[in-house]
Amino acid sequence: METINNWKAIASESLSTIGREIATAFPKIFGAIIILIIGWLTIKIVTFLLKKVLKITKIDALNEKINDMEITGKSDFKIDLSKIVLGFAKWFLILVFLILAADILNFQIISQEIGNLLNYLPRFFSALVLLMVGFYIGSLVKKTVKKLFESFELGGSNLVSNLLFYIIVIFMSITALNQAGVDTTIITNNITMILGAFLLAFALGVGLGTREIIADIMRSFYTRKTYAVGDRIVIGDDEGTIKAIENNSLILETRAGEFVIPIKDVVSQKVQIKS
Repeated sequence: METINNWKAIASESLSTIGREIATAFPKIFGAIIILIIGWLTIKIVTFLLKKVLKITKIDALNEKINDMEITGKSDFKIDLSKIVLGFAKWFLILVFLILAADILNFQIISQEIGNLLNYLPRFFSALVLLMVGFYIGSLVKKTVKKLFESFELGGSNLVSNLLFYIIVIFMSITALNQAGVDTTIITNNITMILGAFLLAFALGVGLGTREIIADIMRSFYTRKTYAVGDRIVIGDDEGTIKAIENNSLILETRAGEFVIPIKDVVSQKVQIKS
């Protein structure tokens, strides 16, 4: 009988303990649910207001300008700044309210880990901005170099401009990874070696391949200073009027027709100017 009474006492004590724990935990659970509901409403309100603000600032026009620059090439990938800003704000608030709920429930480990993630968000966002700046600068340099090559009527504009674009994007991507806290030592060492070898081979190839082109450009520069379109000249057995002076040739209009004379031939032989 005494044993049964002991069992009853133990069971009663256990039930009382469980009841007290439930009674203690229930307000915390209720408080956490309230915080999450408030958080959900806050996120809805903040994102709604933020959308209005972004619309007033005409961020869509900025999106169109950035995407028109073909920052990421001709791929279907499009940059939407409004979605990036809204996503950042939304997840920032989600993490904040999750920390508050975890603190109420005394889930200190969860609260600490979410706090670490929250502290990491600014670094991640700044890394994302650096990456976008890299694409922007790369695209700008690519277009400028391509136009420069085309203005001098040089070949290989696509190759050189694309090469510079990818070099800038790679370096800015590595910088962005460093900003995000990623150890890029191995990547940097390998890319530096590969890029160094590639640039050396490219510089030698371009240097040897464009030697004559650059020489022709210099010859045409001095030819333009000596002759002008409309001058009547005698060069070799041909007499005619200069119709145009290109970077690598001179177009001479004679009675027999138009002749394209290589610019190096104009510079290397005697030319008589008649008018």
